[in-house]
Amino acid sequence: MVKKENIILKNPINLEISADLFYGGDSAKSRPLVIFCHGFKGFKDWGGFPYMMEKFSGAGFAAVSFNFSCNGVSKEKPTEFTKLDLFAQNTHTRELDDLEIIVDHFYNSANEYNIDKNHIAIAGHSRGGGTVILKAAFDERVKCIVTLSAIATVDRWTEQQKKRWREKGFIEIPNMRTKQMMRMNKTFLDDIEQNSERLNIKKAMGRLNIPALIIHGKEDLAVKYTDALELYENSNKKLTELYLIENTGHTFGTEHPLKGTTKAFEEVIGKSVEFLKKGLLMV
Repeated sequence: MVKKENIILKNPINLEISADLFYGGDSAKSRPLVIFCHGFKGFKDWGGFPYMMEKFSGAGFAAVSFNFSCNGVSKEKPTEFTKLDLFAQNTHTRELDDLEIIVDHFYNSANEYNIDKNHIAIAGHSRGGGTVILKAAFDERVKCIVTLSAIATVDRWTEQQKKRWREKGFIEIPNMRTKQMMRMNKTFLDDIEQNSERLNIKKAMGRLNIPALIIHGKEDLAVKYTDALELYENSNKKLTELYLIENTGHTFGTEHPLKGTTKAFEEVIGKSVEFLKKGLLMV
């Protein structure tokens, strides 16, 4: 039986980072850790993410998913965007810093959670996949990564869009599921331009010297599978595997709320578990 524990952390500006730790079987047994990062307009409880964490836990991992501090949801309403003011303030650098807090906490408190801190992997979906690459490239504690539908660059806007963004001081992105207009302040654009080296995902991919699995659906309309090809092209081919799935898109056929798993999503989970076990020397 899989158990779940919610853990609330705070970042330096006192914003909450809500994390769920999933563990199954003998919770007293030290086990490798997999940390999962959601993507843009996502959250830890989106669609099939909790189901995937349960599957990871059932496969012998301690699995952690968490909400970035400025993703726009709250612990009171974890599946609704009720904090659009925070969403507007979010940046890639904020998310990298939040991930650092998560890794630090579980690494430093490994004994408390019965985690094998020498075997830590991080995984991420969409923008979260890019964050995973950026983090792993400069953190020797991370021994393996998995990306799902990951972005290959943080600069995803045209010059005309950026010009209007700067003129207005913000840009509004529609959420087709909730029908909300989600504002992003100019600070997001400033972060991309001022921290272009730190946020260079393809260069970070080239720095990686650990096992990396890149999974992408070939019918992804949100982040085209060519991003996966670019990531693989910049990777260490001896340690990186590119895994493309036909006839599926950005979330591998799942939606929020979850109405059931799909063949493609099961393939994603199965392939991830297999790779993580090998990458973390479990087999």
